[in-house]
Amino acid sequence: MTNENTSYVDMLRKFGRDLGLPKIDVDKLIESHRKNIDALSQSATVAAQGAQSVAQKQREIFEAGLQEATKLARGYQPLGKLKDNLALQTEFAKKVFEIAVTGAQDSTTAARQSTGEAVKIIQDRLKESIDEIQSSVNRSKSA
Repeated sequence: MTNENTSYVDMLRKFGRDLGLPKIDVDKLIESHRKNIDALSQSATVAAQGAQSVAQKQREIFEAGLQEATKLARGYQPLGKLKDNLALQTEFAKKVFEIAVTGAQDSTTAARQSTGEAVKIIQDRLKESIDEIQSSVNRSKSA
């Protein structure tokens, strides 16, 4: 079976030479794919870190909202003056809204940044890969 494989590979090589196809450096091809996998791994790591950052921001928003709710509950007096209670509720709603808006902005920024970094890793690797292919083809043509 080894002879059949060898003869088959030899036939493909002869076919490639007859067509004038560039020679393929298998070691460089494997190294290129290793770099591609490394880039995907780095990109996934950055994306995961970004997701953790967004989750942390959302947790902080939730905690801040709970703190404000606790403050409201402590200051609320059901038998107190209606005007004071309305002012307290209005202040609470305003603070919670500000916390939510700021948190949403922070979460969006963190998500955008991590996504941009993850995409940039892939883009940079793609550019390197194209350069590697071009230089390999150019060397094969001159050989």
